[in-house]
Amino acid sequence: MRTPRTTWRTRARTAVAAAALTMAATLTAPLAHADGAAPPVLTDGFGLTQVAGGTEVHSATDFTITVTTPQVAGKHKIRIFLPSGYRTDPGKRWPVTYFLHGGGGTVDDAAAAPALRSDSMITVVPDAGLKGWFADWVMQNTAEGAANWETFHLEQVVPFIDANLRTVADRDHRAVVGLSMGGFGALHYGEARPDLFGHVASLSGGIDFGMAEVRAAVLATELNLTGAWCAVSTSTPSGTGQCTGYGPMVDSDAIFGSPYPVLNADRVWKAVDPAAPVNLAKLAETDVTLYTGDNDVIDHFTAIAARNVKTRMDTLGLPSRLVDYGDGSALAPTCDGGHNYGCWAPALADYIPRLQDSFGTAG
Repeated sequence: MRTPRTTWRTRARTAVAAAALTMAATLTAPLAHADGAAPPVLTDGFGLTQVAGGTEVHSATDFTITVTTPQVAGKHKIRIFLPSGYRTDPGKRWPVTYFLHGGGGTVDDAAAAPALRSDSMITVVPDAGLKGWFADWVMQNTAEGAANWETFHLEQVVPFIDANLRTVADRDHRAVVGLSMGGFGALHYGEARPDLFGHVASLSGGIDFGMAEVRAAVLATELNLTGAWCAVSTSTPSGTGQCTGYGPMVDSDAIFGSPYPVLNADRVWKAVDPAAPVNLAKLAETDVTLYTGDNDVIDHFTAIAARNVKTRMDTLGLPSRLVDYGDGSALAPTCDGGHNYGCWAPALADYIPRLQDSFGTAG
């Protein structure tokens, strides 16, 4: 007996639907590393949408997701280092450190600092753009498009991580650490949200907006003037500094408005200046550590900025720790006292164990 044509059509449609479901499951399922480990399945939320196929699995404890958000134009990566015991101890919650990369850098720069891969904490490395400067930009209609980096990081990434990973979601167990451009970001975020971060560390940071040289560095990124700041503030997997620029040129007033101190035109710069006493006072209950060299044209100025911050915190009666390693000889054989990962990696190797102890003391 001949099978009715409608039956064949039904079977064909069923087969197509099954194939589509299989393909969809394949596209959305987490990838596995060669050792068979798959990253945790994260759920969209807080304005973040994960890009299908945008997950990279580097190892059993190291993976990167790609997200989109209306707050920042384009696709953006978030790299996550898990402690080795994260999967084997499913009842345990972990402190979190947010690592902020430098100008011209990417989330993969974190691989140049082995200390960030800690078995005592989760490390989260959010994209900060080539020149995001951890700010909600004054101008949102530049070639960069939407650029609300501060909102992206503090109001989206932080709660997204707490909702999806087993974190200890309080300030005593949350740190923000950054270098160069990210050094500004770390101190600024600590001041902007002391309710979120109990620990702050800035390495070779542009942390004094009262200095013309620091403002000039921001302007150089806006105008895509590549030079020493760009060349050594990022890292290839081998640890060698290299970058190709800061992206498309934007107006010199795009990020913080006019930098010129005339008729209060620079009011945004002053409002977010990490070295301003009114902002430093917000760190009264925060552990603050500053690192800097003083042996090249860049860290000569970051050293001045760090000393200014330290002096003002001392005047305010606020504890802080400044490690000025000068030419680097006392820090590590790889450090020349300059603005590079040869110094930042050993500085982080000094800092992270201290941070882990602080997390442990907090309970």
